[in-house]
Amino acid sequence: MLVLSRHRDESIIIGDDIVITVVDIRGDKVRLGIAAPIEISVHRQEVYEAIQRENRQASRLDPQEARRIDRLNGPPLRREPRRPRPEGP
Repeated sequence: MLVLSRHRDESIIIGDDIVITVVDIRGDKVRLGIAAPIEISVHRQEVYEAIQRENRQASRLDPQEARRIDRLNGPPLRREPRRPRPEGP
């Protein structure tokens, strides 16, 4: 594991297109800002682990049961690409 020290508003870069910036430090909590391409998933560890558990559970579903669940949930949501915020006051 690589361990780096950073101050507020300082960043680290992973690869060519992932930037992690220290946004705020309060006591023992650090807020990080993460800029990454939309095709790269970024999750807190506990959320990632929950997704993995749900995926394992779903993979054990009977295919007919999975189709029934899909019908209950409706059509899949379409994720729109992020648009840059307009600059100015």
